[in-house]
Formats: sequence, C-alpha cells, structure tokens
Amino acid sequence: MRRLILAALLGLSLAPAATAQAACEGTDLRQTLSAGERAELDALIADMPYATGNHWRAEKDGEVIHLVGTMHLSDPRLDGPVDRLRPVIAEAGALLLEMPQAEQAKLIGAMSDRPELLLLTDTTLPELMPEDDWQALVAAAKARGIPGVMAAKFRPWYLSMMLALPACAQAAMQEQNGLDVRLEALADEAGVPTLPLEPFDTAFGIFNAAPLEEQIEMMSMALATEDQGEDGMATTVAAYFDERPGEMWALSGILMKRSGGFAPGEAEALIAETNEALLASRNRAWLPVILEAAATTEGPVIAAFGAAHLPGPEGVARLLEEDGFTLTREPF
Repeated sequence: MRRLILAALLGLSLAPAATAQAACEGTDLRQTLSAGERAELDALIADMPYATGNHWRAEKDGEVIHLVGTMHLSDPRLDGPVDRLRPVIAEAGALLLEMPQAEQAKLIGAMSDRPELLLLTDTTLPELMPEDDWQALVAAAKARGIPGVMAAKFRPWYLSMMLALPACAQAAMQEQNGLDVRLEALADEAGVPTLPLEPFDTAFGIFNAAPLEEQIEMMSMALATEDQGEDGMATTVAAYFDERPGEMWALSGILMKRSGGFAPGEAEALIAETNEALLASRNRAWLPVILEAAATTEGPVIAAFGAAHLPGPEGVARLLEEDGFTLTREPF
C-alpha cells in the first residue's frame, strides 16, 4: 500500500480531474520531454488499447453503450463537448456516473454518521507531525481556504489531494461544473434517469485502507512537490482536450523516473500498482453494472467517468471489447 500511496500522489496532478485554466498558469510537460522520453511515451501509447479518444460507442446484439471520458471540474472548453453530447443524452435510456447528485447527497449525510471517512477520530495531525512540517501544512491549507483547526482533523490522504490541486484552481473546484455535472443536468432536462457506477464511499475505502503513517508520508510528499501542481494541471488539461487519455497516464511514469527518486524499474511498478488499485479494479467492478443497465434499459446507455478509466488493457473500452462489443470512436 505504501507504493500505491506514493504513486497515487505523484500521478495525481496528471489524473483527469480538474482545470482552472483562466486562473492557473503552467507548462505542458509533454513539451519538455527529451527525445528519449518522447520515444518512450510514444511506444507506451502505441501498445495501449484505446489510448486516444474521449467518446466511444460500443454495440453488441442491438445494445448500445456510449463511453465518455470526463473531467470532474469546470472548464469553458467543455461547452463544445456538452453541445455535441446533448443529442446522445436525449436519446439515452440511462446515464451512469461515478457519483451522481443522489450519491453526493449520501456522502454528505455519511459525513455526520461516519466521520471517520474523512476525519481523524483518535488523534490530530499536530500530534503526528514535526512542528515545522505542521506549520508548512497550515500555510498550504490556508492558501486553499482550509483553516488550520480544520486541517488538524482531516485524514492525511485527503489533505494530500487538496495540496496536489494548485491553490489557483480552487475557484474551479468550488464551481463544480465539470462534464459529469453538465451531463447529469442534460439528463434531468430530458427525463433520463441517472445511476451510480459504484457506491459513494468506494474511493474513500481505497485510501483509508492505508496505514496512517503512510498517509503522513503521502502528505509530506505533497508538500514537497506543491510547486509542481500548475505544470501538472496544464499538462492534464492539454492532454484531455487533445483526447489522449492514455498519454495522461503514461506520462506520469516517465516524470516519476525523471525525478531521480526511484530505483530502476520502480516507477513502472508503482504505476502498475496504482493502476490496479485506482483504475483497473474499479473498471472490472463497473462492467457488470454497465452491462446490467444496457440489458434492462430501453435505448442506449451512457457511462461517463474520469477519462483515465477509458484506455489500457483493463480500461472500460477494452473490457467491453472482450465481452463481444464492437467499439467505434465518436465525436467529442
């Protein structure tokens, strides 16, 4: 799990999560690759199933499933994809999302009944960290609108996620108007039911399984790499709108090796472990949910989820192909 936590943190800024292009400035790290790194990335993408494309149509025996890779937070460039997906939503029988509004409501309710999902219950971070590290954390949390008294009680993995998101992106985080939210609004307008792909607490369970000392290590690394967040975000945004979700994921391993902090082969092993825990295992769990919706729903089904879940040998697209579906890339 230690390897998972570290890899998840290092790859976090390259996950298809958020953008605040108007407020953040950064460098697309793909433009900084050496010739050798570029060749390595190209080779990884060439061997990766469904490495490109944010919208795929899967069909088998008259059943139609649209797969849509999303970003979870706001960007004005999503207006085009929303307009193009509007007629797809209008003719759909169901929309499946990672966490639709009803599941978000369950999460909010669970925070009262199960505070351990997000909060430390038996200790506080100042008790667990050296004073200098704690003060650095207080400053970083304050820049993101989190008072120190609140930061003291949050689980370290959650603060790591907050630290990996640049302070300049907080407005986009608060806006909560990403592609998944917009698609759910279109579904509501069209009278299309929205269903969850997984229980609301799935991701919480993955990270809460890590020992507390490893979560602290994850958070310390987030503090140490805080100044790299804007470049990671710029790279994520550019790759997403280039419709290259496989590149977003593969690049994280190359950048980990570039950092010089890993033994030969370690970065690849970390990426593989993280992929299994955060992506592949969830993809396999989603497949029967998607297939059940397709079998029981009148009309096409749309499954929309973070774009990193699309590519790869255990990406949702390949899993459907292995189940006998024929996939066609669609406009995004």
